[in-house]
Amino acid sequence: MSRGRIGVEDWAIAAGVAVILLVTGLSGQHAATTLDLLGYALLAAGGLALAARRRAPVPVLAVTGLCAVGYQAVGFDVPAVAYLFAVYAAVRAGHRSITVAASVIMLAALPLAAMASGLHDTGEAFAQARGVLELAWLIAAGAAGEALRQAERRADEAERTREETARRRANEERLHIARELHDSLTHQISVIKVQAEVAVHLARRRGEQVPEALLAIREAGREAARELRATLEALRDDDKNPPHGLDRVAELVQRARTTGLDATLTIEGQRHDVPAAVDRTVYRIVQESLTNIARHAAAATASVRIDYRPDALAVRVDDDGKATPDTAPVPGVGLLGMRERVTALGGHLRAEPRSEGGFTVQAELPVDQPS
Repeated sequence: MSRGRIGVEDWAIAAGVAVILLVTGLSGQHAATTLDLLGYALLAAGGLALAARRRAPVPVLAVTGLCAVGYQAVGFDVPAVAYLFAVYAAVRAGHRSITVAASVIMLAALPLAAMASGLHDTGEAFAQARGVLELAWLIAAGAAGEALRQAERRADEAERTREETARRRANEERLHIARELHDSLTHQISVIKVQAEVAVHLARRRGEQVPEALLAIREAGREAARELRATLEALRDDDKNPPHGLDRVAELVQRARTTGLDATLTIEGQRHDVPAAVDRTVYRIVQESLTNIARHAAAATASVRIDYRPDALAVRVDDDGKATPDTAPVPGVGLLGMRERVTALGGHLRAEPRSEGGFTVQAELPVDQPS
């Protein structure tokens, strides 16, 4: 049951009960005394206290009980309606023992208060009948609260069961994907890596100069094998072997230099922790951008700029390749993947030719800083 801010519905119910109590008190028979004003105040207070019944059920139980005893003691023969609402709310919130104890006290106090004010002096039979009726109403209110509490508990358990089932199915799907990736990619990547290693080894044994392209292929094969293993482990268990992030961007830039590209990395702003998803996404943006530059741009230089801002992390990758403003870029799988990642995190991505020539990829990802 919600125990947050007191809402309009709470005030409406409380005001309605207060009006019922006041009307009953005004229309009922009671001895006119100087305590009438106190009695009306207790009737109104008992009803209005119900506005906080969900936020503070036990204090409301005590207040409504004291108000009921109070207006009975000053001569107002009005049923303890507000207290019944409070019993229902307290039992629904799980305070059964306190409610039973308070109700036992109320069953003893109300007849005493009525007799002290001169009400209900018609005999023992009437007092017994009144006590039985009050007990029946209390039991009904408590039973209603307990029934709804059990229904809510079962609903919560059903929701948890659905969530656990969804998580289990997601884990099974991750394992299935991991097996598929392992079967389809591991062998091919291993063959590329081994062939590149053999070619480098043979070239060095013959005393020949190893081509830079061959070294780049060997390093790319090693890195692909490492990333594939990390990805498979991440699919098997999200908490182990996390994918690469910002701390590995410098390695991407260094690797790009081995292909002959004059790549630079600039980091601006005060470095701070960012969400894991943002950390991984920035790494993938830089990785995909540098890969595209090496494959398609025919560029001589590339710059990677990461800007730590108070509420966002910005990344920009520029090159001086052959792209021109009058050539519309054809979005490939890499660009589409970047855009999906950035959009999923609530960020913005811009990938387009630069006015001075070359291509730019710019992304801004929101981050939530702890207060």
